[in-house]
Amino acid sequence: MSAKYTRFEKARIIGARALQISMGAPVLVDYPKDLIDPIDIAMLELDQDMVPISVKYE
Repeated sequence: MSAKYTRFEKARIIGARALQISMGAPVLVDYPKDLIDPIDIAMLELDQDMVPISVKYE
């Protein structure tokens, strides 16, 4: 993970991405087919820095 996110930002990103995955969005990383929980898949995407969500700082 290249960016440093707070635990709150991580939770929001993982939750939003898990919702997208559960609604049928394509998964952007290779994952084991026995891994079916959208939250686990979203965490895997975040670890590999492949989440298509960004945090805007103002």
